Amino acid sequence: MAVSSHPAQVVDVNTRRIVEAMLFATSKPMTVKQIQDAFPELEQPDALDIQASLDVIARDYADRPIGLKHLASGYRFQVRENYAPWVSRLFEEKPPRYSRALLETLAIIAYRQPTTRGEIEDIRGVSVSTGIIQTLLEREWIRVIGHKDVPGRPALYATTRQFLDYFNLTSLNQLPTLELIQNADFGDLLPQQEHRERPQTESAPSAQSEISTHTEPQITSAAEGQANADSTEGRTRH
Repeated sequence: MAVSSHPAQVVDVNTRRIVEAMLFATSKPMTVKQIQDAFPELEQPDALDIQASLDVIARDYADRPIGLKHLASGYRFQVRENYAPWVSRLFEEKPPRYSRALLETLAIIAYRQPTTRGEIEDIRGVSVSTGIIQTLLEREWIRVIGHKDVPGRPALYATTRQFLDYFNLTSLNQLPTLELIQNADFGDLLPQQEHRERPQTESAPSAQSEISTHTEPQITSAAEGQANADSTEGRTRH
């Protein structure tokens, strides 16, 4: 849980309660501006008052199984990860499981963005199936931000705020370190390889060896654990 470092400010109890109620009622993260705009125009508290309310709420929930999380898209309440296995049993819907190929592709995009499909294939040593790219686009974890100025003008992919939200991050700087990504175990993720993938070259560099030359943040197989918390977030409030 992230608590703001804003200077201490007197918090209006009514404002804090309204902000808390809004965050419980919504299923999506809310920014300070969005919270402010939800008030009637003549009753809108200023941004500092709302931020102070958020800070107090975060502290109030610090020791509870539900916490206020600051993400890239704003603030939201969610079940803490260590309680997700129990809460998830209440719902028939199972959290999604992602293949190693999909997670490796996502990791490369996160570290090298903007990057093209061809560059991803050069790093992984196998072709990237259209299904993987389509899944990442449909999940809104990546988007096309332009086209590279080379023959064929391939699409340039980058991660989105939804990607950060899903993995409980506020910025790419919070992604796991190089050491964690190098030690990641993808063995429990199924299937191990997309059936449409094929080897490019035997001597092509692995994703880890190529990525390790960069200092940008990266992701690991923690995606599966986060999927449990993400799938229960919001639904336990209603």
